[in-house]
Amino acid sequence: MQVVNFMSENVREILVIVEGAKTDIRLMERLLMLYGIDGRHQIVSYNTNIYLLYNSIFNDPDPESLDILLHLKSREPNPDKRAVLDRRYSEVLLIFDFDPQDPHFADEKIKKMMGFFSESTEMGKLYINYPMIEAFYHMKNIPDSDFNSYIATMNELESGLYKDRVNKETRIGDYAKYPVNKNEASIIIRQNINKAWHILLSKTDESIAPPDSMSILEVQLAKREHEKVIAILCTCIFYIVDYNPMLL
Repeated sequence: MQVVNFMSENVREILVIVEGAKTDIRLMERLLMLYGIDGRHQIVSYNTNIYLLYNSIFNDPDPESLDILLHLKSREPNPDKRAVLDRRYSEVLLIFDFDPQDPHFADEKIKKMMGFFSESTEMGKLYINYPMIEAFYHMKNIPDSDFNSYIATMNELESGLYKDRVNKETRIGDYAKYPVNKNEASIIIRQNINKAWHILLSKTDESIAPPDSMSILEVQLAKREHEKVIAILCTCIFYIVDYNPMLL
């Protein structure tokens, strides 16, 4: 588990638990810096997927009474990282991939996790990226007029070809420098929110509020089941709006 420390004095602490140790951290690190809120967050890489996390949580005889940080701490061998998880946080975010090709995938598992982690100030709030974190970089231009049409097929996910496709189609090859500024980040966030409403077949108004997370999940599960595709969508970036919609 990798830890990136952004803490500063006399501010509330927000813990961001991400799935991977590279792309996930790099993206959140970049976004929080661009919006000037990096000093209030600490990022921890869990280094496993949501389905293994599900197994560890719901194997507990009483998951409703679970303290997620104590739960993760009990499985962390590194004493320094255990100390990070032992702190008090005002909010907890969990950022994971949908990974519909995973052998442990099941509709009921991902829906149960979404319902369980629904509030950042309580158990924690889950943000799922469809099909994975690379969805953020899957834009040929900023803005991208074709973004609403982008999908990933189950075939390319099962064969491991999706990440290669993103590398070929992204506007910029260096993820560490993408987006280049806050304005670009805001365009990407707005396009993903717009697409979320689009896949729900709903017209959005001028507000920037994203739709309900469970509604998005239900549509993506239906697409996987009936069409064998997933709509490309990055929802972890909705956190910027959840944190403060005035930032956009």
